[in-house]
Amino acid sequence: MPNTDYQSRLEFALDAAEQAQDLILKYYQNQDLAIDSKKDDTPVTEADRGAELLIRELLEKSFPEDGILGEEFPEKPGKNQFRWILDPIDGTKSFVHGVPLFGCLIGLEEIGKNDERHCVVGVCRFPALDEVVYAAKGSGAWWKIKENEPIPARCSTNTNLSEACFCTTNVARWEQLGLSKPYYTLCNGVQLTRGWGDCFGHILVATGRADIMVDPVLSEWDAAALLPILEEAGGHFIDRDGNATIYSKNGMSVTAAMKDQLLQIINDK
Repeated sequence: MPNTDYQSRLEFALDAAEQAQDLILKYYQNQDLAIDSKKDDTPVTEADRGAELLIRELLEKSFPEDGILGEEFPEKPGKNQFRWILDPIDGTKSFVHGVPLFGCLIGLEEIGKNDERHCVVGVCRFPALDEVVYAAKGSGAWWKIKENEPIPARCSTNTNLSEACFCTTNVARWEQLGLSKPYYTLCNGVQLTRGWGDCFGHILVATGRADIMVDPVLSEWDAAALLPILEEAGGHFIDRDGNATIYSKNGMSVTAAMKDQLLQIINDK
């Protein structure tokens, strides 16, 4: 039987992401959009801040005891076992360039008695595409396009690397981390390499349209929504050591059939 705590929070997250979509689209492809730089030189806009504030306000009304960690504002400690992890616009660079492959990420983490942490709910909505992919632990992963009925989100069952599609966000990050050899091994070994990056690349894996997505640099708010979606879709969200975690500052989405091959390649430096 589905966990009622997970289901109620999943329903909330789906509604909150849809409300955030409406806010974000007011700024999308707006020539007057102001773009600021954060300390790490990544861009941030009024849309990023406004969407996160909106989700935080909705959370305060519906789940006031839950903790909140977001990319744009300070953490709010929780009073129970649940913590929301938010990335209001994952792929801000795509957003500011008018490219529709950015997403609004809402993840839910459950914290156990011994501080063990598990991501149990994930919602990834693509405002400019009007699509959403979502999952709750034990309830499967689902993909809804516009007003169509949701369909199951399932990873590819392809077992042949030479027929695979490999995605990544930023080639320079591979080089900066000394991962040029794994990068070119993947590029030369797969059928198709594309820069369909950020959360869009990971969701391509969850919906069977790509087999491998690697982000050499990734924060927990980039990853929290993705882990339960990939697992419920029959795949994996892991770090370069093969651990299912959002805290390693890197992340890879991969099908079950490709996991071992990917780990062998990524660790051959």
